[in-house]
Amino acid sequence: MLVVINQFDYPFQDPRLHEVWVFACMAISFLGPAIRAMSIGFAPQGTSGRNTKCQVADELNTSGMYSLVRHPLHVGNFMIWLGISMFFMSWWLSLILVLSFWIYYERIMLAEEEFLRRKFGDRYLQWAEKTPAFLPKFRRWERPTLAFSLRNILRREYSGVFAIVVCFFALGVGTHATVHGSPDLAPHWMVIFLLGLTVFLTLRTLKRKTSWLNVQGR
Repeated sequence: MLVVINQFDYPFQDPRLHEVWVFACMAISFLGPAIRAMSIGFAPQGTSGRNTKCQVADELNTSGMYSLVRHPLHVGNFMIWLGISMFFMSWWLSLILVLSFWIYYERIMLAEEEFLRRKFGDRYLQWAEKTPAFLPKFRRWERPTLAFSLRNILRREYSGVFAIVVCFFALGVGTHATVHGSPDLAPHWMVIFLLGLTVFLTLRTLKRKTSWLNVQGR
């Protein structure tokens, strides 16, 4: 990205055209949290988490998004990074992203699946046999067993959504500085950033100082 940003110029020297493209890229990136929300919003406690030190799964999710694909959270992560990589309209940068994501997340998915296979045995194998790993089969949709929980999503996903806002804001500042020699952006970008920051700080405070975002069994 540092290489591309230093060589960046607006397509056809038209900043308005690039701004339309950027909002399209943001739409792709925000599809990622939407996919994650559809997974986490129906998930019971002890599942669908960010397991950075060890694998955790108190139950085997097989309904909702997990009836379409085995790794919906990783599909969501892919959409987030794909939209960010498309910002510069550079095909080779997006290709690097796709290949890097494949190499990195394939290892994570293999580790997760080995853990689930050992813990849930035949039940996992039967579900995995008919459910694709990464490309969803929409005709296999099964209604989630639990009700949707918006508070569970707000508690677990607010930082990731704000990270997307920060990424696009930073890329906008960098590209504007490259083309115009100054980091100044249009006012609506500052509004987007400040709105994202306000939501982030509000939800962070609610999570740390209150129990309002806590949902029993989630």
